Order: sequence, then C-alpha cells, then structure tokens
Amino acid sequence: MRRFRVPGARPANRKGDAPISTTDARINERIRAREVRLVGADGEQIGVKPLPEALHIAREHDLDLVEVAPNANPPVCKIMDFGKFKYEQDVRRKESRRKTSNVVIKEMKFRPKIDEHDYTTKTKHVERFLNEGSKVKITIMFRGREMAHPELGKRILDRIAEQVKDVGNVEAAPRVDGRNMLMVLAPVKKQEPKPGSSKPRSPAPAPSEAPAAAAAPLPPVESVPASPTS
Repeated sequence: MRRFRVPGARPANRKGDAPISTTDARINERIRAREVRLVGADGEQIGVKPLPEALHIAREHDLDLVEVAPNANPPVCKIMDFGKFKYEQDVRRKESRRKTSNVVIKEMKFRPKIDEHDYTTKTKHVERFLNEGSKVKITIMFRGREMAHPELGKRILDRIAEQVKDVGNVEAAPRVDGRNMLMVLAPVKKQEPKPGSSKPRSPAPAPSEAPAAAAAPLPPVESVPASPTS
C-alpha cells in the first residue's frame, strides 16, 4: 500500500527523536554515541574519548559512565556512582516536597448582629485554624437594611484581628465585596532558635571601691608630770 505525505503534516517521531527524561539518563552500555566528552569523578575535564575507552576508564575506578548532557556534540559523560547519585537526588526531592507546604484557606462567616456566644465559638475556631497553619477568610454577611451600616461589620473584623493577633496577622485588609465584607488572616510564623545560640552573658560585676585611705597618724601624746606625793 502506497503512503502519501500530506502537506503541512508533522512526521511521526522516529526512534531516538523523543527527548530523554532527566530521571532516565543513559548509563554505561546504554550510551549510543561513538565518542563522548569525558568528565572525571572529581570534575576534571579528561577530553573527548571513544566510548569504549571512556567505559574502560569508568570500570577502572569501579564507577559508572553517565550521560549528563545528551544534546551536546559530542555528548558529555561523567564518571560517577550512579546508584549513590540517584539516592541523593531522591533524598533532596523528598526534602524539597516536605518543606513545600500547601497553604489551606478556611472560611468563617459572621453576621453584623451576631450574639456573644456564637462570636466566641467562631473566634475560637479561627484561632485553631491559624494555629494549624491555615489562612482564614473572615466573611461578614449583610442582609437587607444591614447594608446601610458597614461600620458594624468593620467593628467585628477589627475585634477579631485584635483578639487573634498573637497567632495571626491581617494579610488582606477589610473590603466590601457585594453584600459581604471580607478580611484574610495569615498565621504568624514562629521563629525557631538558631542552633548554637546561648543565653546572653550576665554583665561583669562592677569593680569594688578603692580601699579607704590609710588612717592619719595620731598626734603625739604629751607626757604629764606626776604630782608630788604628800
């Protein structure tokens, strides 16, 4: 069966045309190039070598030959312990994922004429969300004629911000959005003590006062002649 090429059509990828995944690098006998630019295990540039010679050098060091830049001409290969390299990459990737935290935004709704019991209960939930590391969007819902008194909602938002200031900061100031008034609180970042930090030293005691001056010598005592006996 004859095949016709359609103008403008993109030809199918041939074997080897697909980009190489960085997580599936070619090593040792899987490298296809005839010659490679060889980099030693310590980072030194060895130069362009035929692939069999580069493999021989890697085996002499009991290491792997890894293609680190397949698109270069010739490809760049480095001598390394590929198993150890992959393990270190996995550890760094897991550590990066662990440090990357997904910030969750919780929402708590209030009414301008909320009673004190409901206000206390909802404010405690806001504090709990902030302590858990979540952001909190506070929504004041207005109905009917309540829209004529936005100061009531602003008063509640200011009260909440003041009450939770130890665990949360105002990230987005109060603003009106349709029939609602919104404010966003973000958790306070706790500062961890730096390793090796020590308590400040107490100030050195003040030097004692200089010794008192030596006492002045007493004046000489005059002798009194004894009275004659009778």
